[in-house]
Amino acid sequence: MYWLLNSSVGKKVIMSVSGIFLILFLLFHMSMNLTLLFSAEAYDAICALLGANWYAIVGTLILVAGVAVHFLYATVLTLQNRKARGSSRYLAASKTDAEWSAKNMYVLGAIIAFGLLLHLWNFWYKMQFAELTGVQTGAHHPHEGAAYVSELFSNPFYSVIYLFWLGALWLHLTHGVWSAFQTIGLNNRTWYPRWRVISYIVSTVIVLGFAAVPVKFLLF
Repeated sequence: MYWLLNSSVGKKVIMSVSGIFLILFLLFHMSMNLTLLFSAEAYDAICALLGANWYAIVGTLILVAGVAVHFLYATVLTLQNRKARGSSRYLAASKTDAEWSAKNMYVLGAIIAFGLLLHLWNFWYKMQFAELTGVQTGAHHPHEGAAYVSELFSNPFYSVIYLFWLGALWLHLTHGVWSAFQTIGLNNRTWYPRWRVISYIVSTVIVLGFAAVPVKFLLF
């Protein structure tokens, strides 16, 4: 346990495992969102099913913990790397052949975190929080998720911000997916190129799935 919490490798493992957990959540959330392309009633039914039920609250707390752990360990590792490299980090960065996303994972993570806060304000605060507290935080009932989504993404300003956020998420995931599996040891000469391809497929599916919703309400 000491090794896991205090060594650099252990911290990378924790960040990788929390990242894989968040990827699985993104796939679930994306699947839920896609129902909105076919039926507003089905989407509202899912919102009502989740809502402020005990299992949804427990799930929310676990998700918050996963995001906090991932961002905390990313911050710690970034600061450790900068301290270890010192003034030579700029020279090292200019010579490396690593992808741009690999060099800027923390910056991309910060953009994603900002987008997440905006997402929570526009949806969680007006839906689950409103149902939990009984406080009217939006124009619609907490279970009327389709109305909130339609209202938000009919505004071009929010749609563009959301799509920009998804672009940052795509760049973050294309590196993060294969890197996570490499860190936990599920990698070798055979699987390295496979994980790279899987990373691009998973990242693209997630981002296109999420992007379909704002595009629908913005254009149609």
